[in-house]
Amino acid sequence: MNSITQDMRFRLSIVKYFYRIGATKTAVRYKTIRQFVYFRVHRYDGDIHSLADRSHRPHHHTNQHSNLELKWIHDLRKRNPDMGLIDFWLRLKQLHSYSGSVSSLYRVMRALHMFPNKKSPKKRKTSLIILLKSPVRKSKSMSNMFLLLVL
Repeated sequence: MNSITQDMRFRLSIVKYFYRIGATKTAVRYKTIRQFVYFRVHRYDGDIHSLADRSHRPHHHTNQHSNLELKWIHDLRKRNPDMGLIDFWLRLKQLHSYSGSVSSLYRVMRALHMFPNKKSPKKRKTSLIILLKSPVRKSKSMSNMFLLLVL
């Protein structure tokens, strides 16, 4: 990354102004907050490239299920396909010292498609109601007649 972006120049001007004036006046002048000023000053190491944007992507998930835990879950489910979730979780804790919570076990089992598919409810046949206005010979009691059709 050899190019210097406008954001990097802007952040460098914030850092330089901070060293001359201070955090509060820097934040007021550059229309930002003091925490952002301190954040950029602490990150700055003399090179403008240290002020570049970094990735926001998490590089690891500390509580993610390991391959061994996934194998335990898969093997136990294969032997006990009809066992309920809580019983399954307790069995994992007893046999393998599983450290995950019930909700995380449910989430990973759902992701691995270990629960039977729910049957979708049957769709009801809807009736179509049509009102037809048909003129009838005018009399004192009825001027028009409506017909109701249900299909």
